[in-house]
Amino acid sequence: MSAALYPSLPRVAVLLAAHNGERWLPEQLQSIRNQQGVQVQIYISVDMSDDGTLVCCQGYAEQYRDITLLQPGKFGSAGRNFFRLIRDVPIDGFDYVAFADQDDVWLANKLRRAVELLCTRQIAAYSSNVIAFWPDGRRQVLNKAQPQVHWDHLFEAAGPGCTYVLTPALAHALRSFVSEKWAALQEVTLHDWLIYAYARQAGWQWFIDPEPGVLYRQHAANQVGANTSIRSALNRWRRIRQGWWFDQISRIATIIDVKEPSPVIAEPIDRRQIRRMLINSRQCRRRLRDKWLFSGLCLVALVVGVRV
Repeated sequence: MSAALYPSLPRVAVLLAAHNGERWLPEQLQSIRNQQGVQVQIYISVDMSDDGTLVCCQGYAEQYRDITLLQPGKFGSAGRNFFRLIRDVPIDGFDYVAFADQDDVWLANKLRRAVELLCTRQIAAYSSNVIAFWPDGRRQVLNKAQPQVHWDHLFEAAGPGCTYVLTPALAHALRSFVSEKWAALQEVTLHDWLIYAYARQAGWQWFIDPEPGVLYRQHAANQVGANTSIRSALNRWRRIRQGWWFDQISRIATIIDVKEPSPVIAEPIDRRQIRRMLINSRQCRRRLRDKWLFSGLCLVALVVGVRV
């Protein structure tokens, strides 16, 4: 929406990371530009791609004033690309900051609902459930809105990062934090997990909305995607067995400077910390099923070592 036509509407900076997304970007960008009740300015950072992603984004930036293309670069992962956006996008003058993936479709009231809840609840951060959809027409709500527990931010994100909306106070604090921790953040895989961990650890209030605002596209190139099949569950289990998950837990805990009495306080994770995770397992994950799985994983880790 044009700021000249709607000067009183909330202004939202939308940070979008792109890589090999030429086939999905037109639909996604249109859904963001069609948001109701807000003004959007879309900032795109392109990780050097093998398809026409850069040319596509250049065309949109030339055609539309509400789309800005940052200098492209080689970042190597979506997480690093988003950290670049957080550090480099000028967010002064915006009322809110949101994050967008290249391949989703936003429902028209996504940002308006987020803004309304941020205002009425007087909180700093918002995320929501999403509706996963597949090429064969299947759809499924992914429920991430279970009640938050004391330590969940150290072990999982607040849902997909494409649903995140932050107030300017939190966005500026996050930007300073990312700039300060830039080198260490290059080893963090998931920006959405890190953002949630940082915000919760620093005491910012976060609300996870059960109402979906995004059609969350599922395809072979998803970095994470919906954990709704045996194949996806096995892929996640394989990464855990290779040590990725415990490595990320310890890295994030170190970066956000977690202290006692947290069940995990530093890298690398040792048996003492694994025991504390097991004892506090009900406060480490939100969903009941995940609490039990987390307990089982901790038990296995104690028997055979951290790299299970």
